[in-house]
Amino acid sequence: MRLTIVSVGHKMPDWVATATHDYIKRMPADCSIEIKEIKPDLTPAKEAVKIAAAIPKGSRVIALDERGKDQTTQHLATQLAGWRQEGFDITFLIGGADGLDPSLKTNAQAMWRLSSLTLPHAMARVLLVEQLYRAWTILQGHPYHRE
Repeated sequence: MRLTIVSVGHKMPDWVATATHDYIKRMPADCSIEIKEIKPDLTPAKEAVKIAAAIPKGSRVIALDERGKDQTTQHLATQLAGWRQEGFDITFLIGGADGLDPSLKTNAQAMWRLSSLTLPHAMARVLLVEQLYRAWTILQGHPYHRE
């Protein structure tokens, strides 16, 4: 199973790269995370073309949006286990300053939110990677996550 994060934004601050790479390297090879950065454009519609092109063929898509469905870490772990068992590749979409184009949200299999708060896309990227790692540790019985 491959997890892909397609995120609008480039030239992230060092702390973003440091944090995301730290969690990515902790993931096992059979549950790897790849980040594809999309250079911001003038409108979400123009970004949507680039984002759609970056989604791996056959991947299930989850759009991240502040109006999406709330998730718990435990639910994410359950989802991750199901995706791994069924062999699904998953792509998460993180929009830029103006969010994701409506066409991407409509075509996604699900729309989730990481928080009720509006997050900068750099913070959303770090938070998502950490939560994916946390979900994996739950499945492994690793003590990283505590209830």
